[in-house]
Amino acid sequence: MAEQDNWVGIEEIAEYLGVNKDTIRNWIKKSDIPACKIGRKWKFKKNEVDAWIKSGKSAINS
Repeated sequence: MAEQDNWVGIEEIAEYLGVNKDTIRNWIKKSDIPACKIGRKWKFKKNEVDAWIKSGKSAINS
């Protein structure tokens, strides 16, 4: 299985994108970032987040 297919948490996806965890949490609240809530934790697939970023949908208005 490729690394891009693995589920990662908020900390890892924030580090991967070079943003802080609060930015990821804001994206969860205000946009359609591809994420899945498993129990109390948010999980992400890097390849889905990459596609979301490239689509321009990460540019949200505060």
